[in-house]
Amino acid sequence: MATLAPEDFPQMWQRPSYEELFAILQSLELSPPVWNHRQKQSDILAHQESLATQRKAEVTRYISSVISSPLAWIDDYDKQEALWELASKRMSERCGRTAMGEVTRRWPFDGDGVACEPFELIIKEPALTGDSLGFKTWGSSYVLSQHLPRLAATSLFKLFDETLGQPPPTVLELGSGTGLLGVAAAALWQTHVILSDLPNIVPNLKDNTEKNKSLVESRGGSMSVGPLTWGGEEDEIDQELFGEPFQFKLVLAADPLYDDDHPALLSSAICQNLALGSESRAVVMVPMRDNITRTLLEAFKQAMLDLETPLFCEEESELAGEDDWGDDEEEGQVKCWLGIFSRGGSPLAT
Repeated sequence: MATLAPEDFPQMWQRPSYEELFAILQSLELSPPVWNHRQKQSDILAHQESLATQRKAEVTRYISSVISSPLAWIDDYDKQEALWELASKRMSERCGRTAMGEVTRRWPFDGDGVACEPFELIIKEPALTGDSLGFKTWGSSYVLSQHLPRLAATSLFKLFDETLGQPPPTVLELGSGTGLLGVAAAALWQTHVILSDLPNIVPNLKDNTEKNKSLVESRGGSMSVGPLTWGGEEDEIDQELFGEPFQFKLVLAADPLYDDDHPALLSSAICQNLALGSESRAVVMVPMRDNITRTLLEAFKQAMLDLETPLFCEEESELAGEDDWGDDEEEGQVKCWLGIFSRGGSPLAT
């Protein structure tokens, strides 16, 4: 069925059966793309489409014919409703991410640099309505996730040095969103990661940790989730998880800057939660999409220095990645700034 050309689809005037129409509509599903920083951009943006869906105009017209048809020959209103609903979903998939509604994507990890088999993480993104920043898996989170094993072996070596006989540190992720980075950290670093975000983002975040719990635990990691609003009131912060300051030797944040308040709020949140002592580290990644993003990044770096107890950028580098796919499908390569901060201000090299 999936290999049929659009002109071979059963037409409404042919009065196809419910089963025929349902199978065709199922075959036309468009799955969202998955980034892979090793692929060419043309491959990254390619939808996982069947041969039938590559001729988009014809397919769109066909789906529209199902939606507009009364389907009077199907003598079951529930079946008619099911076909209209499925056809509407197929149409929305062709109208950009915002119209697509809820999606679930699999994110592959090949295990390079660590002694592990390849694995996939399953991440659900709710429909992007209203304030949706935390419901979208942003490109830099996958870039940083892929980079975690190398960080543990280099810049963060002191925190993961098995010869010292210490367990790996408990990690806090600020602004976890859909949870890709935090879940990957728990799996790749084989440690406990606490994921956090605004209260309205937390339910989906918990769902995603549950979806990946078995895999993470099989690799020696574990996860907790709780609300942590930067600069928020007590009822916006999980006091059991975050009520005590300076708990975490390692703090992560990816793509956290979107308005003028964020640099100061993020720097304060890092300062309040990062453990005291020169060995603690905060790892922050910011995609440099445009002048606004670059300005926010510079404001954040200055805000870290302006803290009562400054946080110094020990290392900074750039990683190439793919930006997030959107309604206009004009995504492309983006440079992601990576900074590693500490309270000490002294070089990490030993």
